[in-house]
Amino acid sequence: MHVAKRKSVHNHSQIFMAKEITDETTETREMSFLDHLEELRWRIVKAVIAVLIAGIGCAFFSDFLVQDLLLGPLRTLHLKLQVLTPYGIVMLYMEVILIAGVIISTPVILFQVWKFVAPGLLPNERKNIGWIVFYTSFCFLAGVAFGYFVLIPTALTFFSTFGTQNIELNIAADKYISFMLSLILGSGLLFELPMIAYFLSRLGILTPAFMRHYRRHAIVVILIIAAVVTPTPDIVTQSLLAAPMIVLYEISIFISAYAQKKRNAASPTGSST
Repeated sequence: MHVAKRKSVHNHSQIFMAKEITDETTETREMSFLDHLEELRWRIVKAVIAVLIAGIGCAFFSDFLVQDLLLGPLRTLHLKLQVLTPYGIVMLYMEVILIAGVIISTPVILFQVWKFVAPGLLPNERKNIGWIVFYTSFCFLAGVAFGYFVLIPTALTFFSTFGTQNIELNIAADKYISFMLSLILGSGLLFELPMIAYFLSRLGILTPAFMRHYRRHAIVVILIIAAVVTPTPDIVTQSLLAAPMIVLYEISIFISAYAQKKRNAASPTGSST
């Protein structure tokens, strides 16, 4: 009799505790939207602070950034950069420092992005955030390097071949900055294609069979993207950007197959839990 009473009390306490947990979960879900907004705000603040710190650091090397990195491709082709406003040189330095700060702080920015989306990831994926940030940053910086060392010199070489005796090719600073920014940042973002393919495949949205089946359509889309991203209408610059994108698409097929295999291997564990 006493044993039955104890079991009844124990069962009632378990039901009461389960109800409390359910109420807490419901309350957490109701507060999750505000929590996400607060989390997003702080992630943006931290990313902006990282850009400011990197920009301050770049300010000490502003002459190197402008004279060597910015004007380097022009000097090799004996081209000149000119400003058309009294404050043009000051704005030029400020833009270069800001762009360099954004590029250098890319790993921190990506880390903040992944930490924000971490609650929606699987536990084993949360443990690999460091590697995810590393590979994402590597892809972006590889694209930036490709844009600076390949796309820009080739495009400038191509443009420098055009000219007449009565027209001198002098480049306005603001146009040159926008030209470099479009190619460098555009190339960096496009080099993220393998990482995008990996995560879409892990989510089950993308499959290697789908990518193989629509390969021709993807090539057409890549050519359109290359035409949009490049600030110039010449076919040379667009082809230089489209060629690595096609190679990255083929690499992404293998990455998608690898991600799908990992997803299929983890699915029995996920279904059992």
